[in-house]
Amino acid sequence: MKTIRCAIYARKSSEDGLEQEFNSLHAQREACAAYIASQKHEGWVLVPDQYDDGGLSGGSLDRPALQQLLADIGNGKIDQIVVYKIDRLTRSLADFAKIVDILDAGGASFVSVTQSFNTATSMGRLTLNMLLSFAQFEREVTAERIRDKIAASKRRGFWMGGQVPMGYDPDGRTLTINEREARTIRRLYALYEQHGTIREVKAQADALDLRTRRRTLSSGETRGGGAFDRGHIHHILTNPVYAGRIRHREKVHDGQHDPIIAPDRWDALQLRLQGKASRLRRRKTPRRVSLLCRKLFDETGDRLTPSHSRTKRGTRLRYYVSHRLITRSGEENLDGWRLPADQLEAQISTLAHRHLTEPTFAGRVSRQSDASEIARVRSKLTNLTSGPNVKDILALVERITLAPSKIILKLDPKGFAEALDIDVDALDADTLKINAPFQLRKRGVETKIILAKTPRNRDEALIRNIAPAHHWLERIKAGETFGDIARTDGISKRRVQHMIDLAFLAPAIIRDVVAGEQPLGFTSDWCKARTLPSDWQDQRALLATL
Repeated sequence: MKTIRCAIYARKSSEDGLEQEFNSLHAQREACAAYIASQKHEGWVLVPDQYDDGGLSGGSLDRPALQQLLADIGNGKIDQIVVYKIDRLTRSLADFAKIVDILDAGGASFVSVTQSFNTATSMGRLTLNMLLSFAQFEREVTAERIRDKIAASKRRGFWMGGQVPMGYDPDGRTLTINEREARTIRRLYALYEQHGTIREVKAQADALDLRTRRRTLSSGETRGGGAFDRGHIHHILTNPVYAGRIRHREKVHDGQHDPIIAPDRWDALQLRLQGKASRLRRRKTPRRVSLLCRKLFDETGDRLTPSHSRTKRGTRLRYYVSHRLITRSGEENLDGWRLPADQLEAQISTLAHRHLTEPTFAGRVSRQSDASEIARVRSKLTNLTSGPNVKDILALVERITLAPSKIILKLDPKGFAEALDIDVDALDADTLKINAPFQLRKRGVETKIILAKTPRNRDEALIRNIAPAHHWLERIKAGETFGDIARTDGISKRRVQHMIDLAFLAPAIIRDVVAGEQPLGFTSDWCKARTLPSDWQDQRALLATL
């Protein structure tokens, strides 16, 4: 008979009751040990090692005993985990999937004493997933309830724990003033009111030998007692707790504790701080925004992130750099992109502008065929693409992929529909994708992308049909009929009738066809199904709707 080495795992979320002689962990171990004993005939043997986590949540795998247990499974020391309930092992579906992978790799399994199911069957796995889902739901509801309780308590002005600010001591659900430390706090406020800058407050605090709070940790180690830095001083000057208030996220409520600084005085100091900060911001050089941030990727899916460097004269040079070059700097033979931001943004803007200003784009982007609607869309596009509005055009770009020798650009359907004032469902998604070839030009360590010229859209079949149409027209003028031309050229009479209209095209339209600049919808097949008007102005109006 094969021996199955069983390990009991027990967990309790809170530390309440752990000091008792017989607590929840003991109860879980006792039930699991009895179950293992009942399976002795199957070769189950309890290992002597204990794996208990007291006072730790099941929402995370960061538990010492659990980590040791998983390590022992990986080392082949354990064949079976026995738990009282599945939520003792974990309350997270994602974490459970990780545990199952470790169990499978180590050839181990687990069993719950109070919940009988077989994970070897689809119904057993469904039952397990349902139990874990409810366990995770219970954990999340509990967390929400605790957050709501903390928010309600802070609205009533209670102190809900955390690091006690210097100048106060904890007193249940409120704070009491520590007069010795409070004198330091008042001195810092007075220094700012006198000098008006945190830099000068720092210098004066050092001259007066003002010190931060000294704390003794449970390990016996001492922290603090050093000089104040500017960040710490700013935190003290902006902390509403010193005005007798409690902050909860973005809101501030009146607290139950006494203020060290009078509330009116604290409010006046905040206005002074904010005014100083706004003046500093105005004096700073405006930062250049990286317009392609979070939109630029390479062919591997790695994101290109904004970066910058400075010249000896202090000029700020912006770049887009492959994320792997930043996170794995120092590795040898690591390829990636490092492109100058201004030049790349200009190239992408040029590419999008070129696409949006194509003569046929207004007719293709919307599934509407109404001429007035197409004219309205064309007017919107003209307003969008006129002038040096690089930022507006790049705002419509959703994603850019740099593939080998090719840029793949995708426009944002929602933003584009809003800009054109049309319904997003009416957009032709294929027209919002742009593929463009490019070449790389290197100068030293700098690489630039140079867009290739857009290839012309020449319809060779249409060009081949225009030429014989003119020839047929001359023969008809000489007295031949459609039937005569069909018999002589070995084609159908119907084809001659369909294509003869091409001989009456306006010269400007023929030049566009030869140059490849005709509307994409203007093809030989389109001509077969329609009769072109003889008036050249009417022809241009009809083709403008394509």
